[in-house]
Amino acid sequence: MTDANIEAVLFDWGGTLATWHDIDLHNTWRAVTTVLDEPRAEELAARLVAAEGSVWRRSRDEHRSSTLEEVCVLAEVVLSAEALAEYERQWDPHTVLEPDAIDTLRALRERGLKVGVLSNTIWSRRRHEAIFARDGVLELLDGAVYTSEIAHTKPHPEAFLAAMAAVGVTDPSRCLFVGDRLFDDVWGAQNAGMRAAHLPHSAIPLEQIGHTEGTPEATIQRLAELPALIDSWNDKAA
Repeated sequence: MTDANIEAVLFDWGGTLATWHDIDLHNTWRAVTTVLDEPRAEELAARLVAAEGSVWRRSRDEHRSSTLEEVCVLAEVVLSAEALAEYERQWDPHTVLEPDAIDTLRALRERGLKVGVLSNTIWSRRRHEAIFARDGVLELLDGAVYTSEIAHTKPHPEAFLAAMAAVGVTDPSRCLFVGDRLFDDVWGAQNAGMRAAHLPHSAIPLEQIGHTEGTPEATIQRLAELPALIDSWNDKAA
């Protein structure tokens, strides 16, 4: 492990800052398409599930990003404003922060560390920032990268470099990435030159598991363990 001080902590979102939830994607889309076109709701939901699955497979295998808009184009479905509102309402319960997330982010910032987010997502910045503002996270972030806005997804190194740039850090050896996925988050961060901490609480679906599992520099059971972990590393590097 490098002796460089940690200067920035970058977080995955779903399953890391936000608590992991198992999602029935078909039922979620079915609720949306019922608002959109009830007689064809089942057909449209099936098309949207297939389209979303295809972009996540592409993310896993080719590390190329996507958007909600692309999912809809692939499914040949146009969401009305009412259907989009229902989509967001369906997902709201699954955007809940880990109980110790806010206190952890504050503790990191009190230490003078940069704090950022890098999320593999098809959602817009507007959607994420609305959630973060709702939960008091937005003001605690020095920067955030949502892969819906860039060409690549984790574990591609360019995604991690974009997140580093977003918080104003230039040396990856001074960054710690925290995530729940051994492929996207741990292996990806390490390939970009960062250290990685694993939060192993998520039940990652088999179809989302990549070809390699990284070995993290640290495994934590709670986000609240991070400040002391980083203190121990930085004390050794001093």
